[in-house]
Amino acid sequence: MKLSTQYNRVNILISSIILIITGVIYYFFIHLILTNKLDKDLAVEEEEIRQYTNTYQKLPLPVSYLDQQVSYSNLPVNSNNIREFSNTSYLNQKENEQEPGRTLVTTVNLNNKNIQVTITKSRVESEDLVRVILLITLGVTVILLVSLFLINRFVLSRLWMPFYNTLKRIKSFEVTKMEAVNGDPTKIDEFIELNQSVDAMANRVKQDYRELKSFTDNASHEMMTPLAVINSKLDSLLQTEPFTAQQGALLEDIYQATGRLSRLHQSLLLLAKIENNLIMDSQEIDLKNLVESKVRQFQELFERSGLATEVKLSNKTVIMSRYLADIVLNNLFSNAVRHNLQGGKIVIELSDTGLVISNTGKNFNEKDRLFDRFSKSNESEGMGLGLAITKQVCILYGYHITYSQMNDMHQFSIFFNPED
Repeated sequence: MKLSTQYNRVNILISSIILIITGVIYYFFIHLILTNKLDKDLAVEEEEIRQYTNTYQKLPLPVSYLDQQVSYSNLPVNSNNIREFSNTSYLNQKENEQEPGRTLVTTVNLNNKNIQVTITKSRVESEDLVRVILLITLGVTVILLVSLFLINRFVLSRLWMPFYNTLKRIKSFEVTKMEAVNGDPTKIDEFIELNQSVDAMANRVKQDYRELKSFTDNASHEMMTPLAVINSKLDSLLQTEPFTAQQGALLEDIYQATGRLSRLHQSLLLLAKIENNLIMDSQEIDLKNLVESKVRQFQELFERSGLATEVKLSNKTVIMSRYLADIVLNNLFSNAVRHNLQGGKIVIELSDTGLVISNTGKNFNEKDRLFDRFSKSNESEGMGLGLAITKQVCILYGYHITYSQMNDMHQFSIFFNPED
């Protein structure tokens, strides 16, 4: 979820809660104010009745208006004085229906008799006023929420635009191209600091890459020279006088170790080039023809190990370096032969979605480290870099390589479109 969306949701939710709470409080305060106003009007009417009674020693006539009613009733002689307000309903004779009202029940003393006076005023206008205020409050609340949503959606999106542009440049940043990550001009301090930090980070990465590339190139050059000298001296030494069996064995060991060191150097150098995207000869390759050619090249090895082959190939064209494609096939074919059983089987399948190479073999327990560098079984005579190089090539071209084991069959699958 994007930060702006999360902020929008939280902002709308909190604003809604605050507006609802304040709306309820506002409603009750307005209701209380209008009720107090009615109570004051009832108290004024009560005072007028008392003054009239004291002046004329009689009660005013009962009245029944549309918005006010006054009635009297006798109380027992020893009854206590009462005075209380309450909400009630009364009959509107004109409309012939019950309407809400506010009542004051009080007592007056006339000729040593307690008379109960009931004064009722209509609450219709007050209720209508409260209802109108409530609707206005709800309308204002809705307008505020909609305004907040639109502001957060459009205004904040524009405010966050420099951040998203910087993020886009970071995603497309390639250290091999030595491009600068220049952020959009902005007046927001946080984004200015972000752009400065990103530029500093990119400069450090480019500097580290230049130093690493320089080290790799220098190490490669410096290692090739002594290896070439050693091989040359060994060749010259082998052409001199005859050697004893012990000397011949020692020289053979030196020759094999030198060859192994040379292959290791070439493999590590190739990995560095792949990881830094220094092999740029991508082209359209007919993968079916390349696999068929590779099967013919390995046919002698298949027959020598007594391996039965099953080939199912469909037409497939890929865009990649032919040199790297050849290395991938070499590694997978060699792996299928090296780790197979005598008289085993190899199945090669090529479809529009991927390449699958399966072979019989012993159980393998270190599946999680299979594609790590220098990861190999105890019986293997290789250097443990073939599958690491294969995986790095797949990463370079956006392919996905997997390993699985089913019924004594070890299966390597390369999917050309991982999202499918």
